[in-house]
Amino acid sequence: MDTSINPAPRVRSARSRGAFRLGLAASACLGVLGLTTGAAQAIAGAAIANDSTFALANPAHRDVSRVAFGVHQYGTVTAASAHNQAEAESVACSAASPCRSISLSFQIVTMAGEKIHLNAVNLSHSQNQHCDGCQTLAGAYQFIVSTPGAFSLSQAALAQLAHIHAELNTLGASSAPVDRLKASADALAAQVTAILNGAAAAAPRPLHPLTQPSVAPVTVHRMFDQG
Repeated sequence: MDTSINPAPRVRSARSRGAFRLGLAASACLGVLGLTTGAAQAIAGAAIANDSTFALANPAHRDVSRVAFGVHQYGTVTAASAHNQAEAESVACSAASPCRSISLSFQIVTMAGEKIHLNAVNLSHSQNQHCDGCQTLAGAYQFIVSTPGAFSLSQAALAQLAHIHAELNTLGASSAPVDRLKASADALAAQVTAILNGAAAAAPRPLHPLTQPSVAPVTVHRMFDQG
């Protein structure tokens, strides 16, 4: 089914590739607002998730925010590809009447197996074009949950994530300075990580203790770009 932080989560920027864990998957998505796209599928044991958002501000639309929040749940898989991207652009505004463009994308992917091959890409890009005094910010957060045994997020956990999604929408549309916005987004990301860590802790454990993973089940990739 596809529905769209360690106490001290691992934080990485840009591209991340790694070895993982095996079998059949399912998929679904929490809502996404604005000019955003999201897709996920599982074919022959391979899981594919794709989320992105793009915000464009110009003299006709000076204050634009776009938020994506995707939750993709898979069963046991042999391979997985996860791509998450946030883009923001401000064009042709003046210092006397500047533009503001905010783009935020949160992607959550859960999967299970012993030897999954993972390709995870998390990107952000912002740009001011002929736009003196403009504010442009793109932030991408990717949460990868890998456990030996398959599990599903509980209804309580999904409700908590839906609440965070609503808070992220409010944050993206706020007039807060970009530095405060980034700090608030980090705080929401920490809440997501805590929820996912709790869910992963309840996942089925392998019978043999030697097969238990030696790394934390939740990995966070974070990328911000400011124009």
